[in-house]
Amino acid sequence: MNNSGVTVGLDIGTTSIKVVIAQTTGNEFNVIGAGNAPSHGLRKGVIIDIDATANAIREAIAQAQEKANFQINEVVAGISANQVEMIHVEGLVSIANQNKRITYADVQNVAHQALSHSVSADHDVIDLIADEFSVDGFDGIQDPHEMIGVRLEMRGTAYVAPTKILDNSRMAIQKAGLSLKEFVLAPLAVGKSILNDGEQDFGTVLIDLGGGQTTTSIVHDRQLKFNHVDLEGGDNVTKDISTVLETSYIQAEKIKRSFGYADPNQASVDKEFPVEVVGDNQPHVSNERYLSEIIAARLEQIYTRAFDPLNTVNGLNMPGGFVLTGGNAALPGTVDFAKKILGENVRLFVPDQIGLRHPSYTRAMSYAMFASRENMTQQVIKQVIMSRREDHNNQENMAQTTVQANEYSELPESNAQAVNYNGISDDQPQKNLFGRVIQMIKNLFSED
Repeated sequence: MNNSGVTVGLDIGTTSIKVVIAQTTGNEFNVIGAGNAPSHGLRKGVIIDIDATANAIREAIAQAQEKANFQINEVVAGISANQVEMIHVEGLVSIANQNKRITYADVQNVAHQALSHSVSADHDVIDLIADEFSVDGFDGIQDPHEMIGVRLEMRGTAYVAPTKILDNSRMAIQKAGLSLKEFVLAPLAVGKSILNDGEQDFGTVLIDLGGGQTTTSIVHDRQLKFNHVDLEGGDNVTKDISTVLETSYIQAEKIKRSFGYADPNQASVDKEFPVEVVGDNQPHVSNERYLSEIIAARLEQIYTRAFDPLNTVNGLNMPGGFVLTGGNAALPGTVDFAKKILGENVRLFVPDQIGLRHPSYTRAMSYAMFASRENMTQQVIKQVIMSRREDHNNQENMAQTTVQANEYSELPESNAQAVNYNGISDDQPQKNLFGRVIQMIKNLFSED
């Protein structure tokens, strides 16, 4: 197959690895293959076992290659928002060539200058978004290439994360036999890829309900303005089912997928199913309504825990409302239940590409889409970011002979970063309660 215009998105998730192979022709973005494998070696979005993660990546890659009949050598990998910081950066350079025509080399120079004094030694740049360029004091320029001037300035936002997190992801990708084209920040890529123009312009809250964590972001004025990570996700829902029904985690996950509803009002007491109880030879019987109440109790906590950080930046009443996606958003009744807590302006995003029609593929698809739509100026800036890392690695190799590849950082319970965001405040929507089951589940929350 011709690999022209082919981009491969790699989502290294806590519970699964997703791979999407896409081919871009003009404005057409077409998925030609996808792969999915259980994830190993991660906890709460962070790699803790590089070899196990590399093996899981290889499995998902092999599946995608077989479906697409295409050899994958290079990937665009997403980085979750754990411990990510947003930093305003500015750079200024003089135009050296005689005709004073600005080239992409000048763009590289101003990007490098903007990052040179802004990023601490123990952090690395995931992405740098140029908010605007200025040429000889004339601002508001999006692409300065071929313009005439003697002074080029750039103002932008750099998204940085602890170096160890990025290095471990890079190492796992390399051990899987792949090369890394670039990193992309998950909420930035997802927001740019799945929100329409109006939602990006006027402001929208994006809630990515993943397996190991839930990421809440605000996109406004076409920029990622706010980000918060809650280390609860679909994995916690499964653990609740396992504990309350006294069954194994594997059985709980099967029960959730086969009989689970996010909204108890859509589940039936009359629809029963067997439960393999640990320590009992005879299966017990439960019903969909009881199971749904267990699920809804945890989902309610996940949604309501996003209220405080959103309220801090006046983000509870954005014109674009709330957009849900991620694997934990696949349960029937997700939108109806979310509306009871978040308000009426809620919708669910599910990829419409053949083979991807499940919200768990949103991130991998968005990584490929985001990278394939980068213009030349953005690609030049990405080259600066990647070369900075290569230069740093070369310096480290000269300074030491042993590299500790498996170091990792423990994450705090939550992470929130805001950049000068002013939104619209509103009273928090009424929370829904579920009686005795919620009381039981609340006793479990403190033990996670």
